[in-house]
Amino acid sequence: MTHIVILGSGFGALTAVREIRKSKIEAQITVVSPNNHLTYLPSLIWMPSGMRNAADIDVNLEKFFAEKNVVWHQGSVVNVKEGGRLVETDTGEIRNDYLIIATGSRFIKKLPGLVEHAVIPCEGASMGQQIHDRINAMEGGTIAFGFGTNPKEPKAVRGGPMFEFLFGMDTMLRRQGRRDKFKLVFFNGSEQPGNRLGGKAVGGLLKLMAKRGIETHLGAKPIRMEADKVVTEREEIPADLILMMTGMTGPLWLDNTDLPRSEGGFIQADSKCRVHGLRGTYVVGDTGSYPGPEWLAKQAHQADLQAEAAVKNIIDEINGREPGHDFKAELICIVDTLDSGILVFRNEKRTIFLPPMKIFHWAKRMFERHYLRAYRR
Repeated sequence: MTHIVILGSGFGALTAVREIRKSKIEAQITVVSPNNHLTYLPSLIWMPSGMRNAADIDVNLEKFFAEKNVVWHQGSVVNVKEGGRLVETDTGEIRNDYLIIATGSRFIKKLPGLVEHAVIPCEGASMGQQIHDRINAMEGGTIAFGFGTNPKEPKAVRGGPMFEFLFGMDTMLRRQGRRDKFKLVFFNGSEQPGNRLGGKAVGGLLKLMAKRGIETHLGAKPIRMEADKVVTEREEIPADLILMMTGMTGPLWLDNTDLPRSEGGFIQADSKCRVHGLRGTYVVGDTGSYPGPEWLAKQAHQADLQAEAAVKNIIDEINGREPGHDFKAELICIVDTLDSGILVFRNEKRTIFLPPMKIFHWAKRMFERHYLRAYRR
């Protein structure tokens, strides 16, 4: 029987499992990951307000794996050899006929003082809880929000969630009657932060910041973090709490391999999600560097689309055909403000930006419920 190995158990990996089983091909599926849980990262933005907690966004995948007849190999990837046919983990080796790499990325932590003095919100539920606890303990002060990118790969940025943490915090403090005791500050090295969302969206977000009394410091890169301030190329920004989303690069285990890498440290892939120069080896989601428009996002939705294309191309290979499916480049984002949402949509043909509406907040909550229903049993 054809053996397909999937590295990772996040969004792209789980979509690949579902697509393989939907295709009805006879295949053994092995998923390699350190644990059999999914953290629904898009809902981290609701943890500071208490709308969600760690248990709400955690999904035990044991029953899902059983239902889909998946062998779960508990372990961390150490190396990939023989053009993808051999995977080394810290708990053993696994051979395969086809490989899908979906182990995600890691945040770049080279900025001096970042680890000691800032919180990287999207590192997991523990960070969301930490933000919740720290703000609850504060009687007032300044909270600084910012995000950066990988200078060698500008697409490797996750700025959208920082807008959501910022606007959500503003809404939360207003509800608590404490907004007047806090100063909210947004900083970014670009004059047009979040330009992957489109010029109209960036303008709308900056106007919303001004309307909500959020101070902005744009066009000067941060050079270090200190216990009570963010230091940029131009100024010092006092802060009692710093939330910073850094740029991303490939996972550390890639350094052990001879897989082709982009300048920014990701696995180099083509439009069909194939690892350059290798047959039967694919990469989806944040681990890869892909061709496409400059606004191509590293987000769960794009990982799902890439997983769908990768599985179709593996089926082509199994059936003796040349892979013929390019992944769809599409950005869908609801920038949530805790009580409303801003819709941004981009594809090759159009860009749509719709201002804050309550219905989009509820749409985001309904999508969370719909998405997780596929994995909760």
